[in-house]
Amino acid sequence: MKEFYQMTSQEAKIAINGSEAPLTEEQVAANRERYGPNALAEGKKKSVAQIFLEQFKDFLVVILIIAAIVSGVLGDFESAAVILIVITLNAVLGTVQTVKAEQSLDSLKKMSAPEAKVLRNGQFVKIPSAEITVGDLVSLEAGDFVPADGRIVENAGLKVDESALTGESLGVDKDSRAIEGEAPLGDRLCMVYSGSFVTYGRGEFLVTSIGMETEVGKIATLLSTTKEKRTPLQMNLDNFGKKLSILILVFCGILFGISVLRGEAIGDAFLFAIALAVAAIPEALSSIVTIVLSFGTQKMAREHAIIRKLQAVEGLGSVSVICSDKTGTLTQNKMTVEDYYVHGRKIKADDIDLNNPEEMQLLLTSMLCNDSSIAEGKELGDPTETALINIGSKLGVSYETERAACSRVGEIPFDSDRKLMSTCNRISGERAAFFERAEKSDVAEGRDWMLTKGAVDVLLDRVTKIQTSGGVREITERDKAEIAACNQSFSENGLRVLAFAYKKIEEGLIPQLDDEQDLVFLGLISMMDPPREESKAAVAECIRAGIKPVMITGDHKVTAAAIAKKIGILKDESEACEGASIDGMTDEELREHVDHISVYARVSPEHKIRIVRAWQDKGNIVAMTGDGVNDAPALKQADIGVAMGITGTEVSKDASSMILTDDNFATIVKAVENGRNLYKNIKYAIQFLLSGNFGAILVVLFASVFALPVPFAPVHLLFINLLTDSLPAIALGLEPHRRELMNEKPRPADESILTGEFLARIGAGGVSICVMTTVAFLIGYHGWFTAADLGGSALLGSTMAFGTLCVSRLFHGFNCKSDRPVVFTRKVWNNKWLIGAFVLGMILITLAIACPGLDHVFKVQTLGLPQLMTVYGLAFLNIPVIQLVKAIREKLCR
Repeated sequence: MKEFYQMTSQEAKIAINGSEAPLTEEQVAANRERYGPNALAEGKKKSVAQIFLEQFKDFLVVILIIAAIVSGVLGDFESAAVILIVITLNAVLGTVQTVKAEQSLDSLKKMSAPEAKVLRNGQFVKIPSAEITVGDLVSLEAGDFVPADGRIVENAGLKVDESALTGESLGVDKDSRAIEGEAPLGDRLCMVYSGSFVTYGRGEFLVTSIGMETEVGKIATLLSTTKEKRTPLQMNLDNFGKKLSILILVFCGILFGISVLRGEAIGDAFLFAIALAVAAIPEALSSIVTIVLSFGTQKMAREHAIIRKLQAVEGLGSVSVICSDKTGTLTQNKMTVEDYYVHGRKIKADDIDLNNPEEMQLLLTSMLCNDSSIAEGKELGDPTETALINIGSKLGVSYETERAACSRVGEIPFDSDRKLMSTCNRISGERAAFFERAEKSDVAEGRDWMLTKGAVDVLLDRVTKIQTSGGVREITERDKAEIAACNQSFSENGLRVLAFAYKKIEEGLIPQLDDEQDLVFLGLISMMDPPREESKAAVAECIRAGIKPVMITGDHKVTAAAIAKKIGILKDESEACEGASIDGMTDEELREHVDHISVYARVSPEHKIRIVRAWQDKGNIVAMTGDGVNDAPALKQADIGVAMGITGTEVSKDASSMILTDDNFATIVKAVENGRNLYKNIKYAIQFLLSGNFGAILVVLFASVFALPVPFAPVHLLFINLLTDSLPAIALGLEPHRRELMNEKPRPADESILTGEFLARIGAGGVSICVMTTVAFLIGYHGWFTAADLGGSALLGSTMAFGTLCVSRLFHGFNCKSDRPVVFTRKVWNNKWLIGAFVLGMILITLAIACPGLDHVFKVQTLGLPQLMTVYGLAFLNIPVIQLVKAIREKLCR
């Protein structure tokens, strides 16, 4: 069966209604029963409680819940409370993010027009758009939203803005004639689509699809079936958390068995094993990462990038491909006059000479043969027409003043069949001199002039004369060839071209179509949606950072390629293709193809998703930018969906991970820089946490192997978890950003955060902390260098080990500031948060081990000054040791 756009309007009526007659009331009722309401279906939503409970499915969270239950049963309510508070906080944050992200279908429903004019019982009446059904005849005029998909049956200059659906920047001139053969969505001129907007003319269409069967409905289906991807950091931390938890649980089980064999009470041995597991498993890691990302989002918001999903911050740091929409993203989404062609030469729009009669006449004609206007700062009318009055205003010529002086007395509206528009204006005074000075018309009297604009090829067939600097003369074939060549040159550069002509007519004549003949050619005006000023520099920085920019647009290939060349995305014409060529490719063929293509034109929403998936299948982290409804599925499919905040639809915003409040492509590059820095800072925080935990485990392992008393009480490990871990880790996540990271290539998508080099740093830090803590334990246990009144004891050894471990971790925060040795440079002072965390931590641990009244609370022996200085000295030694290791490694790697 033929598609509706391939049928005549009569064939479409018969195919849907069984005849060309309008629907009867019985048929309307039957069709409503058959097709349902004209609304987007909404799937069953999860309740907030369900979303909250799903946050506890994580393996690490389950282990911690079990640990909390066991701690509570054994009477260690402090441990149970700490664990439950941490995992509940994580669950609340996850729930808030998920609830915010599930709004795409609600926004799509808002796209439907609230009312529509539908033929009922022989006359058009307004009804709610939800009551429209297949087979209805709907009337449209300028300013209407299209309420359903349909086949045009009547057309009077209908022009529709479909940019939100197809991505095409210009309004589409509609046509009621059938189209032969296959045609992409944007080229089906005899069809209108739900959610689009009528900018000009009027018409009637036969409803062919409603609700979920419309093109917007298909996008809603794509959105509901498209799954968001987890970022590399999320997957790495999940995998790492599972492996680490199993390893630690096995180790704690072995330690429990050893303790029981030594004769310790089963309850005490089990409680310590649980406490060690809680201390060793970095359950605060996800909270700390979330907090760091939250601080990062605040910084990015100040730089015009609003993050809707926290994981997008980290994902930005590893983006290797940016698939960008053209209209409104790389361009200004505003037509601008670029060039004039008048009296045989090209002139830049800004160089128009208002004292030159021919140039002023062309400018004047373009403003009079024009229906656009500006009211309260808002442009009304077709974008190409508003571009014509804007250039006049820029040059100091007011369209309002000119239209008042040259009143319109008649018109022939534009229609897509003849591709022309004409107005009849009564021109007198000094403005008439531009037209009268050289025109030797047969109409001797009168002040009325016909001004015509339209497609170049159509207008050239209707002109017999040409306006030149020497006056009006007969147009020659050579003149026409030069005009056609200029038009071709403009078109190849992605410019939209309008031709202008005029002639004198009898005063009071009502213009007819036959009057658009024997015209005087005046000139050409070319326009385009120009690139944003920042786009070229942003694209260059993307390339320098190892990121491939790709343009994906619904516009024509010539226009897209021209813009892509201007901003540096396209180097060779072979790197551009149309969406139709993708249809014939399998997914495997497309994966091989994407590396060689930088510009995709005339694409559908399905094409965008396939392109994004092809890049992802090749191991890339993909960011997709867009502003239209048609972009929403690909925004959701991409690793990072970036929507435009000013020109973007609510649908695109809700489907995105990030929104640009200034619609500036350069802001994406800044966001990538922030993402890279945040990822680096998160790695520093992870390094800090894991090296400290590793050091604690090694100390306990040493004590077990050599049959020494347990070096830490459970309360010690909880103190470390709450106070000396979290604050420095968060502070490391707030390290000042480094611009040089943009000189590096994106890290591979499958690269684990726990690389060999990263694990080596963790190991070095952990061994150093273990050595210093073990030495402190032995000093206290054996009574070395202690005063006679203290002596040596297991409690003193435990206290000194506890103090040294805490202070060592505080000093180690400075070691984790950079991969390079920077502690003994000025950079050690550039993070006020880390200095603050260090000072606060030092005060708290000093109070815990040196304040006499707190010894029972923290199960310590109050230390004297010599022991306290020993603790501080051993802890400080971690800094020169680790800095020396970094210096040696850096020298060996050169």
